[in-house]
Amino acid sequence: MPAQLPQQVSPVEAARLLNEGEAALLDVREPNEWAAGHAPQATHVPMGELTLESIPAGSPLLVVCHLGGRSMQATVALRRNGIDAVNVAGGMDAWEAAGLPVVAGAGSDERSEADRG
Repeated sequence: MPAQLPQQVSPVEAARLLNEGEAALLDVREPNEWAAGHAPQATHVPMGELTLESIPAGSPLLVVCHLGGRSMQATVALRRNGIDAVNVAGGMDAWEAAGLPVVAGAGSDERSEADRG
């Protein structure tokens, strides 16, 4: 893996990094979007609740939303704070279009406010 990852990767590349076991996936969408379908490896922290303390461990930290706009904003902010964050290009729309796994429902990695604080 290169020392400096690009600020954006494709969903297929994101899945490869996750399967290698070092990366983490952060989903910054709203709860209703998360419940409609998310990557099985993802940790859910809505963008409005995102803090440095709420992010999952793992490097790189892959960040995803619906289409890629919010996750790019989160990626930029995280990188400014020293986190090796990388945006997943095209978001969950592109993830699903690539045929990658999606699960529906709240899921086990959804962090509630009590879990984070």
